[in-house]
Amino acid sequence: MTPMPETSLATTNDESTIHYPGWSVATAAFAGVMTSFSPIVPYTFSLFLNPLHTAFGWKREALDGTFAIAAITVALVSPFIGMLLDRFPPRRIILPCILVFALALASLSRLSGSISQFYFTFFMLGLVANGTAQFAYTRTILTWFQKRRGFALALILTGSGVGSILIPPATQWTIAHHGWRSAYLLLGGIALLGLPLTALLVRNRPAAVLPQDEPAVSGVSVKGAFASTAFWVLCGITVLSAFSENGLVTNLAAILTDHGVTPQSAALALSVRGGAGILGRLGVGFLIDRFSPQRIQTMILVLAAVGTLILAFAGSPAVSLLGATLLGVGLGSEADVLPYLLAHYVGRKNFSVLYGLTWTAYAIGGATGPMFVGHMYDATGAYHSSSIALLASIAFAAAGVSLMLPRRKSVAKSAATEFKQGVEVLPS
Repeated sequence: MTPMPETSLATTNDESTIHYPGWSVATAAFAGVMTSFSPIVPYTFSLFLNPLHTAFGWKREALDGTFAIAAITVALVSPFIGMLLDRFPPRRIILPCILVFALALASLSRLSGSISQFYFTFFMLGLVANGTAQFAYTRTILTWFQKRRGFALALILTGSGVGSILIPPATQWTIAHHGWRSAYLLLGGIALLGLPLTALLVRNRPAAVLPQDEPAVSGVSVKGAFASTAFWVLCGITVLSAFSENGLVTNLAAILTDHGVTPQSAALALSVRGGAGILGRLGVGFLIDRFSPQRIQTMILVLAAVGTLILAFAGSPAVSLLGATLLGVGLGSEADVLPYLLAHYVGRKNFSVLYGLTWTAYAIGGATGPMFVGHMYDATGAYHSSSIALLASIAFAAAGVSLMLPRRKSVAKSAATEFKQGVEVLPS
């Protein structure tokens, strides 16, 4: 085999240049995440609550239980999806999941009066959710980046923010002008938009771009991760923040309209939350490559908690937009810091399996939060500020738990060492 010229090799390994092939992979991942489960299901779920209640008379707790089914399913299957991503080319996992996800969304346009059909469809959405979202793309991005790892992770997660800006207003407009059945068909079509770039560009970094004598990839075993404080602290943070975030976001449009905000302003708040998440993610992606990611995480969790508290008492468009902005900057960025910290503490050897287990923790919180809010609504007939303020207190607790993370002075040095120990020979 003819050796790669030094200039070509330098370009291939230089993450600072736009010609670095990892950026095209990140761009494709951005498009995939923008139309994935993450921006579509949580950010549009609350827009269908009133139409479905009107059409079929289903209670709020029963409807929120549907989201819980998806979240619990995500909890159960994420480690398995992670195991597949550690062993097979990413496109073999992602592409079938996108197709199933799109068909399941479109099938909701055919709902009848039986809520069991609604439950089964959300079960299917949960099965493939993380095969379409940032979870599936993160493993590949880690193989391509070290010096710009934080920013690259932020970039792909920004796709979720862009999707959450564009998709809720389009969904609300379709519901208002063409009905909720047409809106579900629209979402099914949107879910297919990330498929072409994923098929063409998403692949793991080939080992051939590095010298052949480099050792195997580093990382702790799953058993070793279970014995570490850092892993369980990250899971604790995830459960608490997911309970607060999903309990609020899945009911946000209904909460705001119950407090006197118009449906259009409520949909705008969902979009603003996504837009603020974009700015927060890019800013945090820049910062965690340079400063302590542990303390950055504490800061953004506090911002999310303050945003939740403001939304608990929001009764006007201006206040709701302020709360949505802080919530977006906070919890939108928290999703960036978690995989960065996890890779820092456990390495890449079993990253996807361990990342899947943190998504199990996320799904536990994500399932119980909406059910709690739905139960409180059915019990009292309204979304009382005191109930939503409880979500804020749980978000503050997540910030407190984050202070327990071990802080290392040599985060960048540790990441660089791990990266230089070799890009594993993975199928592309």
